[in-house]
Amino acid sequence: MSETPVTRRRRWPWIVGAIVVLLLAAVAAVALPIVLHASQGSSGQGRVPAGEFPTEVTATGDDDRIRTLSVATESGSAPDLSAVSAGDRLVVTGVGYDGDRGLYVAVCKVPDEIDGKPGPCLGGVGSQEVEQFEEGVVQWAPSNWINEAFAWRLFGARSFDDTATGAFTAYVELPPVSDENVDCSVDTCGLYTRNDHTAAGDRVQDLYLPLRWAD
Repeated sequence: MSETPVTRRRRWPWIVGAIVVLLLAAVAAVALPIVLHASQGSSGQGRVPAGEFPTEVTATGDDDRIRTLSVATESGSAPDLSAVSAGDRLVVTGVGYDGDRGLYVAVCKVPDEIDGKPGPCLGGVGSQEVEQFEEGVVQWAPSNWINEAFAWRLFGARSFDDTATGAFTAYVELPPVSDENVDCSVDTCGLYTRNDHTAAGDRVQDLYLPLRWAD
């Protein structure tokens, strides 16, 4: 026996209500971690001495995580970070990061004060345009966005390699030495990791490797 128009009309409010509840739950899943996040303090990395260009740094943050940030060339050799050029490709890896938080990997101005917010960053940080990444295909960019949440991966974020160990890989193609926001021929700049916009005020994942562009 087919439904009557009255029965169908009675069912619609329940269907609409269920859709609204699902949408609100999705919004809450994204928004609440941002609103409720409290700063966890410092990454523990001090200033790299002037004239030194390490390809790996390790620091223990105030959250007791031991983070390591490393960089290599496409072939796996150690790059000369004291004489980089626009278009150089760097494979950036990290371990010990908080896999529940998102990361930006980008070239940014080293702040004047210890534990200051890095930036501005060359080319900005982390595209948030809707993108589709082919699984297994390397896409090089001036900045990479790492975030495990499915909602953010719809907007260009990449997954961690392993959320439990906080391991990630980023593929950075170095931009020109300056743009409208920062001039790294004048300012000291570095290849940074930092929390993404979901915890932008938290400095606990700020690690960096200094960079200097070749003349």
